[in-house]
Amino acid sequence: MAVNTTTSFLPDIGEIAEEAFERAGLTMVSGYDLRTARRSLDLLLVEWQNRGINLWSVDEVKYDSAGDGTGTETLVEGTATYTLRPNTMAVLDAVLRENDGTETTQTDIVMSRISRNTYYSIPNKLTQAKPTQIYVDRRQNQVNITLWPVPDASLKYKIIYTRVRRMYDVGPGGQYNADVPDRFWPALISGLAYKIALKRPEASGRVGMLKQDYEETFSYASDEDREKAPIRFVPGGYGH
Repeated sequence: MAVNTTTSFLPDIGEIAEEAFERAGLTMVSGYDLRTARRSLDLLLVEWQNRGINLWSVDEVKYDSAGDGTGTETLVEGTATYTLRPNTMAVLDAVLRENDGTETTQTDIVMSRISRNTYYSIPNKLTQAKPTQIYVDRRQNQVNITLWPVPDASLKYKIIYTRVRRMYDVGPGGQYNADVPDRFWPALISGLAYKIALKRPEASGRVGMLKQDYEETFSYASDEDREKAPIRFVPGGYGH
């Protein structure tokens, strides 16, 4: 028996939409069908961002003053607030780095994240020293960070942060691929089938079944999309 050994299956948006229409008991026959499917896919990806952290959309970024994350700029003396990459949705954690790139002296210090109320309760927000705290301000179209104390030197510190970026749009036409890993393809197709059925009266009888299938496949994928760090047990770790 011959077994195919390739692993190159990668459905484009058109194929994902076609499969979703079929699961809803429908046939995709027009350009409008593909347009409405793309719109539903983009809304579905936004919904996924609201459900929690998706590991494939998490990356590490060095702050740079141009805002494009190339990591070529350092923090500026006397400047407390900086704007992060345009497609940043949230900041998970951040470190202050000194002597970046120097093997023997590079040092990362974990910054304490503080709330808006805590930041505004600081009596002197102009104090300059090594920054130790970070306030993350999520605006409608951008994310700003404010450091305290304010950096006391230029060309000395860098901010390295882990962020959740916005998932990329599905794009025009049907030739692009979705910005999701293969473990989420079933959930993406199931979710799209459910969303299409909501919009088509002739598929209303399948809405309940499609919603259940969507929630189950998303749960399977999200359970798999977790960090798998080993557990370390320390003898004598509990008192008697």
